[in-house]
Amino acid sequence: MRDDVPVTETTAFDDDHALAAWLATEAGRRLLEVRGEGLEGRELKDAGDLAAHELLMELLAKYRPDDAVLSEEGKDDVARVSATRVWIVDPLDGTREFSEPPRDDWAVHVALWESGDLTAGAVAQPALGETFHTGAPPSVPDAAADRPRIAVSRTRPPEFVQDLAEEIDADLIPMGSAGVKVISVVRGVTDAYVHAGGQYEWDSAAPVAVARSAGLHTSRADGKALEYNRADPLLPDLLVCRPSLAETIADFVRAKGVV
Repeated sequence: MRDDVPVTETTAFDDDHALAAWLATEAGRRLLEVRGEGLEGRELKDAGDLAAHELLMELLAKYRPDDAVLSEEGKDDVARVSATRVWIVDPLDGTREFSEPPRDDWAVHVALWESGDLTAGAVAQPALGETFHTGAPPSVPDAAADRPRIAVSRTRPPEFVQDLAEEIDADLIPMGSAGVKVISVVRGVTDAYVHAGGQYEWDSAAPVAVARSAGLHTSRADGKALEYNRADPLLPDLLVCRPSLAETIADFVRAKGVV
């Protein structure tokens, strides 16, 4: 156990929202330390993944020893499927962006699934010094642009999203990790994030929990309900947007047969 991890408000850890936020923030701090150690490329990516994963596993074992965990960087124990409480974490979402200082579009995801649904979550953006979490649901600003803005991958934008943008007269805003894209909607930087083509539960659980707490629409890309803590953690498509855009985007996805 890391004795140097500061625990300043131990009583707050009776609250799952507070714990999720603290865990994501602490893992983010550790990642910033790793980023400052002079590593580059693959070495930096691997060191970041490992350091954040080990810290989260240690802290969850200390503060929630009876809960199951699903982590991108850990070995999956399918016994979690029968558990009533499962932490779903992505220790470093946006590894590519993390390895390209000074980029800030990478994140840490910590979510809690409980008896059938997400109940708490936090997304830290360490390079911005911010953690968004369900304990203090964010207030989504009013739309700041005349045209809808859709967050897309800066390296692998799905082809159908370009067609969607033309259909609804939207602008595409490229950025890094999935969590950053979802939080961009929460922050009012964009108005929607729609993805199809390959993600897992840890890519979306925490961002979805935060987006829901902020009153945003969250679903599969075609509008169907999101389900977490399944035996197969593949969850390949996602839609997070202002409620006013949800039906239009989901109708387009269904019509195109994207998913």
